[in-house]
Amino acid sequence: MKKTERSVALWAMTILLAILGLGSLGGGLWLILLGGSWYYAVAGILFLVTALLLVKRSPAALTVYALLVIGTLVWALWEAGLDWWPLAARGDVIAVVGFLLLMPWITRHLGERQPMAGVPAPGAYPVGVFRGSGIPLAASLAVVLLVAVASWFTDPHRIDGTVPARQQTASAGTPAAGPGPAIPDGEWHAYGRTGYGQRYSPLTGITPENADKLEVAWTYQTGDLRGRPGDPKETTFEVTPLKFGNRLFLCSPHQLVIALDATTGKEVWRRDLQIDPKQLALQHLTCRGLSYHPAPQASANAAGGACAAKLFMPTADGRLVALNPEDGSTCTGFGQSGEINLWANMPNVRPGAYYSTSPPVVTANLIVVGGTVLDNVSTKEQSGVIRAFDVNDGHLVWNWDSARPDQTAPIAEGQTYTVNSPNSWSISSVDEALGMVYVPLGNQPPDQFGGNRSPEVERFSSSVVALDLATGQVRWVFQTVHHDLWDYDVPAQPSLIDLTVNGQTVPALVQPTKQGELFVLDRRTGQPVLPVTEKPAPQGAAEGDHTAPTQPVSALSFDPPPLGGADMWGATMFDQLACRIALKRLRYEGRYTPPSLQGSLVYPGNFGVFNWGGVAVDPQRQIAFTTPTYLAFVSQLVPRRNDKDLYVQGGERPEFSLPALNENFGAPYAVKLAPFVSVLGLPCQAPPWGYVAAADLTTGQVVWKHKNGTTRDASPIPLPFRMGVPNLGGPIMTAGGVAFLSGTIDYYVRAYDVSNGRQLWESRLPAGGQATPMTYQGEDGRQYVLVVAGGHGSLGTKGGDSVIAYAVPK
Repeated sequence: MKKTERSVALWAMTILLAILGLGSLGGGLWLILLGGSWYYAVAGILFLVTALLLVKRSPAALTVYALLVIGTLVWALWEAGLDWWPLAARGDVIAVVGFLLLMPWITRHLGERQPMAGVPAPGAYPVGVFRGSGIPLAASLAVVLLVAVASWFTDPHRIDGTVPARQQTASAGTPAAGPGPAIPDGEWHAYGRTGYGQRYSPLTGITPENADKLEVAWTYQTGDLRGRPGDPKETTFEVTPLKFGNRLFLCSPHQLVIALDATTGKEVWRRDLQIDPKQLALQHLTCRGLSYHPAPQASANAAGGACAAKLFMPTADGRLVALNPEDGSTCTGFGQSGEINLWANMPNVRPGAYYSTSPPVVTANLIVVGGTVLDNVSTKEQSGVIRAFDVNDGHLVWNWDSARPDQTAPIAEGQTYTVNSPNSWSISSVDEALGMVYVPLGNQPPDQFGGNRSPEVERFSSSVVALDLATGQVRWVFQTVHHDLWDYDVPAQPSLIDLTVNGQTVPALVQPTKQGELFVLDRRTGQPVLPVTEKPAPQGAAEGDHTAPTQPVSALSFDPPPLGGADMWGATMFDQLACRIALKRLRYEGRYTPPSLQGSLVYPGNFGVFNWGGVAVDPQRQIAFTTPTYLAFVSQLVPRRNDKDLYVQGGERPEFSLPALNENFGAPYAVKLAPFVSVLGLPCQAPPWGYVAAADLTTGQVVWKHKNGTTRDASPIPLPFRMGVPNLGGPIMTAGGVAFLSGTIDYYVRAYDVSNGRQLWESRLPAGGQATPMTYQGEDGRQYVLVVAGGHGSLGTKGGDSVIAYAVPK
């Protein structure tokens, strides 16, 4: 390189260092004023000193920069330890600039003296990588590389262990879904396989020894893709199909019901339930599954449109439809011509504002239905009433309205249920032997303001409630969050399992929550099996509201440690610095920091450590296979001017259209909710963001925990870094010792060894797999694993319409 070109390179490097220095010093001083780390200001000074020395062409520039490299490394190790991704965010820019400073077109130009008048230039001092002032910088960068290599092979977040070998003698895994015999091992009769919601199969055909041989057996495409006019953003394909006989039964987002041959994947029949576009769901358009009521043993056939066996489909326009599983025809003897209008006796009728996204509970005699209402739109939403109908003719048997919990007799004609009472949008479980249905409840809208909640609402919000199957009366209630202001509604189906504790068999209920708790309760009484402690919570709610003094914490908890400045992350030190500043500007006192006008950090966020996918429990090993996810959100209250103006989104809106999701008409505040991300759109908190983990349900011990998933489908450049990514969609387990999961934001289905968490196999999916898989046995005797790959609208994963079955080759 010519001398003039070297001079240009030197000046370019000087300008770069000056820009980096000014940015780091300015942001660092701001962070210091907010009470944060001094590192960035010191680094900014060293950047600027290095730039100044380069202007003077002094070899000391390299020595000063070596101090910055070593100082950064020491600081990074002190804050993050040998954790590759946090170290990379702190040191990537500094390391790259350090290597550039050692390039010959920089080093050969250092030490040159400008000629004085009448005095010839003496030449240049010898500066290079292995001589002069280049030695300290080269040595410091070598140390950085060694640390980087060591951290690449170190995982401080990993817990290794082996699930204890045990066999539960009591059978808690295969209750009947209704009248008739217990469920055959090769079938899947309900969303969680049975009414117990275990997501566990007794099949043993797939094992840790042969799981790596799984391959696609068949693929079916529904033809139902998101993107139609009127589709809400959260149009999602979340179904877990059912299997009985040799047929699979599933539903699609736009309310198609489809039957397939379970062995070949060929379509047997399909039924379009014809939703009026004007009645379409406004917030969520999905169907998580169907419900099945088998034919009574004494009656294989029925006359008069009654149907011997029935499929029940909750629709996006507020109906419950009964179909004949033989051909998809309507069971006209049920309800009114085969369906029940769930809008009956509902207050504040608005098209698209009330519907059920989850399959109802089916028992020998009843079908128990909940529903979802719009989140954070107004204080005048529909009722969250839970209703039980006769499974044969559809007449109303009881209704439980959490605002009037003792009045469960069928409502009188012309009366309406309570406006805006807490609802159950997720999946319930049932124990027919104990005569109880277990209902996970959410909040009364709005989620972030509770100043107007009644005592009844306070009692039942964010709780799991046991209702008497015969009468609907409350048998017990366990509240997972007191006075919930964080949208920590109970999102997942309770899992019922018999546990051996101190030599005694205890009928237990495992309730996952958004905040990361796994509450293990005696399902007879609601009393904790694993200890629950009330811990002090941050105080100081917004004007007109209050906070609970304590919150319950389970002995089995995946609640993450509170976030601090050292937990902030980015692609570079500069967006990490911006995240540190953003954290300091928010109100944050740990979990349960109340929403504020300033803006509060909510961690875990309302995406949830666990969401509707729940967990899988193994009744033999007595463990839970879990998929904890960690993402922080920001909640900011915005005072409302009145109940008419659109505050968050300006402009007029058509009648019955959905306003901005967080307007909260009728409350004193609207709310702005957003993920806590950097200016580059990356999470501000350091990875991992997602794991798979096993927990012993008898002791509360986390046996093993491994980060899970890659960034292949979540970054502009499809690099499959195994950072541990968020998951939405649940796992399943099998008696063969293998668990399956497809819900990560990269497009894979994976198999894991239940005993130690080792990944056994993965297969690329054509779209996001945000649904819970299932497994069954085909007519050919093989065990199949079924995965739905249709994506998730609000999660941003690729949409699709694929149903894929995997099996080990014959």
